[in-house]
Amino acid sequence: MGLLSGLSSPADLKRLDESQLVELAAEIRQLLVEKVSATGGHLGPNLGVVELTIALHRVFDSPEDPFIFDTSHQSYVHKILTGRADKFDTLRQKGGISGYTARTESEHDWTESSHASASLSYADGLAKALSLTGRGDRNVVAVVGDGALTGGMCWEALNNIAPGQDRNVVVVVNDNGRSYSPTIGGFATNLAMLRMQRSYDEIMDHGKKTLKSMGWVGERTFEALQAFKEGVKSQVIPTEMFPELGMKYIGPVNGHDMDQVLNAMTYARNYEGPIIVHVVTEKGHGFAPAVNDVADQMHATGIIDPVTGIPVAEAAPDWTSIFAQEVILAAEQREDIVAITAAMAGPTGLAAFAERFPERFYDVGIAEQHAVTSAAGLALGGLHPVVAIYSTFLNRAFDQMLLDVALLDLPVTFVLDRAGVTGSDGASHNGVWDMAITSIVPGIKVAAPRDGGQLRELFHEALEVSDGPTVVRYPKGALPEEHEELMRLEDGVDILRYSDSSDDAVDVLLIAVGSFVGTALAAAERLEGVNVTVVDPRWIVPVAQSIVAMADDHDLVVVLEDGIVRGGVGSLISEALSAAEVDTPLRRLAFPDVFPLHSSRSELLAEVGLDVDGVVDSINRWLAPSTEN
Repeated sequence: MGLLSGLSSPADLKRLDESQLVELAAEIRQLLVEKVSATGGHLGPNLGVVELTIALHRVFDSPEDPFIFDTSHQSYVHKILTGRADKFDTLRQKGGISGYTARTESEHDWTESSHASASLSYADGLAKALSLTGRGDRNVVAVVGDGALTGGMCWEALNNIAPGQDRNVVVVVNDNGRSYSPTIGGFATNLAMLRMQRSYDEIMDHGKKTLKSMGWVGERTFEALQAFKEGVKSQVIPTEMFPELGMKYIGPVNGHDMDQVLNAMTYARNYEGPIIVHVVTEKGHGFAPAVNDVADQMHATGIIDPVTGIPVAEAAPDWTSIFAQEVILAAEQREDIVAITAAMAGPTGLAAFAERFPERFYDVGIAEQHAVTSAAGLALGGLHPVVAIYSTFLNRAFDQMLLDVALLDLPVTFVLDRAGVTGSDGASHNGVWDMAITSIVPGIKVAAPRDGGQLRELFHEALEVSDGPTVVRYPKGALPEEHEELMRLEDGVDILRYSDSSDDAVDVLLIAVGSFVGTALAAAERLEGVNVTVVDPRWIVPVAQSIVAMADDHDLVVVLEDGIVRGGVGSLISEALSAAEVDTPLRRLAFPDVFPLHSSRSELLAEVGLDVDGVVDSINRWLAPSTEN
């Protein structure tokens, strides 16, 4: 790592000879493969933007020129060039550096949300702020992928950026033809056509040849300069993709040719007004196992062999794989089942469904709002749509769930992967809000399976609901141990542990949501001198009447959930007890009202008191006054 060892800031990068930049790019790729293979992370996207990121920091002046990376999972090279190369051993680990840009890490990081399609709106606002505060000569650089441009928010932003001819917004389209999987839709088709045009470098070569033929080697005549300008100008024109917006366009640029990228960025830096630079890159470039990974070109990996790219540990059966099996089974039994994803067929488990039923599968791109209302249209047409997305991305489509689906009593099933605490992906990827936001939707039914067997049951139960929306939520990762119920009540509530003691011990009703059943059972075994009944509601919305009745028979009700404490399942049950005039005290063990830093799921749960030790300590503390009396 000869050149990297001397880099601690973009200023150091600017002091290198241009001839050294290709060597630097090779060192960065070597570092990425070595470090990310050991920690896991977004390898493919970062290998694809090495030359691009070097060119950005070489030409522009970060942080005075703000860089906004859309989603920012491709910001590893940016972190390396801004003095964080020595911290990659701690990538995505507790106390280490984030897998996304993080304002607490560096002045060069302007944002930290990892949701796609927001960069251009950030850039629009930043450019307006710079203009209003007398810094309008600066550039705001937004790096956005072709996948993110399938999101409507990007086009709303472009509609506002384009008229601002006095504001310097550089929109760098990192076009690798993919998000997780190949980019789809009319926009992707348009980009593919643009890629077939003459490259920016070819235009520049034409201009240089013209200059040489007119005497460039000798005195720079007026005619020669005009010919050179025309050679460049022929490429800086609006294209068919942006005719109404009227934005300037440079491209397509070979994103792995250092000279091409530097030339394009230099032009963009000096251009007055908003401009689009179309850079064509290859996801995973320089690492054959990533390039050859047909699934997602190593978009995100676990720990892998740095030579072969093969995962170090065998993949254990997980929640997503169970859903993948069951949605195909349901579609084989019912012709009205259709599936929708927002550019995440593989991660949500719908890839196999797409192969088995291509005519009943819809990938709408990174457009959760459209996905939900399109599902409403499918339901209006007599079908039963299954919308599979990450829990954290449901936040973006709440209005559509509320007013386009629920208001019309439409049978749409939402399957929320990565629900609850996800850990290492950071604050904006944790799915701790879904129970709070879905519980306020009139007529909705929400299920939280405790294990793989219950996921199978509850998903099929959800598909049987025909008079409104249903939600099935489950966490990230391997499946937990399965726990058989002692008894299932008429309204579907499972009793997993029951204490019927005649002594004077306190009776505690411990209501465990989803995968926390195992935690609740382990905690119950450790609580001494307490009669603990553990129940799994299975359907957490609406609140089952048996839950209210059991609460009335106990001395304390404790709700254990991995959603936020404010507005979660505990709040819902508390309201139900109040309405029934049940005065049994209720306590909530849930995620606090904070944005957590990245760490493993187990570390984060322990930190907020949602592991077995934390549950036992909290219940003992709440019971202390009773036991003392």
